[in-house]
Amino acid sequence: MIDIKSILALAIENRASDVHINVGMPPVFRRDTELIDMDAAPVTDQDARGMVLAMVGPEKMKKFDEHRDLDFSTEITGGHRFRVNAHYQRDTVAISFRVIPNQVHNIDDLHLPPIVKELTDLPRGLVLVTGHTGSGKSTSLAAMIGLINSRYSKRIITLEDPVEYLIENDRCMIEQREIGSDCPNFASGLRHALRQDPDIIMVGEMRDLETTSFTITAAETGHLVFSTLHTINAPQSIERIVDIYPAGQQNQIRTMLANTLQAVISQTLFRRIDEPGMVPCTEILLCTSATRNCIRENRIYEIPNIIETSRRLGMQTMDNGIAEMYFKGFIDRDEAIVRSSNPGKMEKMLVNAGKMDNAPQLVKAGADR
Repeated sequence: MIDIKSILALAIENRASDVHINVGMPPVFRRDTELIDMDAAPVTDQDARGMVLAMVGPEKMKKFDEHRDLDFSTEITGGHRFRVNAHYQRDTVAISFRVIPNQVHNIDDLHLPPIVKELTDLPRGLVLVTGHTGSGKSTSLAAMIGLINSRYSKRIITLEDPVEYLIENDRCMIEQREIGSDCPNFASGLRHALRQDPDIIMVGEMRDLETTSFTITAAETGHLVFSTLHTINAPQSIERIVDIYPAGQQNQIRTMLANTLQAVISQTLFRRIDEPGMVPCTEILLCTSATRNCIRENRIYEIPNIIETSRRLGMQTMDNGIAEMYFKGFIDRDEAIVRSSNPGKMEKMLVNAGKMDNAPQLVKAGADR
């Protein structure tokens, strides 16, 4: 029997972000976007089932066999924690682990834009952090909650599937509820959270109509609410929320969203070239009166132009964010160009900026030579 704890300990030692177990091949680590095969024997189906059983116990194993998918968290010696999804593929057990860092990062260490700090000062409303799976959404949210925890005396309730970062009380009183063990689902947790005197609610994911409705209601009733979506930019995030609702309710939800949404932070991770690790590049939408009118009147197509022309307010396009990380020396030039929305425009931007950096500087008359 393969010892899963030894595999996970090796993953930590090798700075892996993910571990994948598939029958018929050795365990695979992901480190800085690259997949690396572990030097070990191929995993059997019996090995994989034994790993799941050892982590969850007989009761949850029955649930896994019934539903063929199971989300949970696990911990190994040293306090290292992992978010886990066990599932079936080709009628055999497969397991994916995501390493959960022990320490909540601060916003500056993550190199998030300064406006992100200001969003933690908001008294109410909805703030969304969006991006594809593995884009660092949970890390950014934890950093924002951590900043609030260090600055304000608030009551914070989080609903997570599973709980990732363990956040100790500082100035805040924090309750972290895990879906499946502390409450049955997001909607139920939100329904009861509204009766638990929260100032701030963090919802791990707006994944269905009921959860989305309770999330917006919480923001509408005077709470500051943070949540995530698996969308890649602000316009797509707004459309995703509206499209969850039946056609007859969409005008109403546009109005509610226009009144409650405060900001959308969309992010993706780039491999760093200055040191090991990853760095987020972000798009920032702030809900100004112009933004709210676009949402209310279903002119979502105008939002990219609002972001582009509102940099002085702290907004930025994803391409602005990518360029900034390149100029700071964090990411590769070719990757910055290829992953931008307009590679030709990005290449010219980087070339022109380079010319400006190398241009001769004028010397003021009378200055020392």
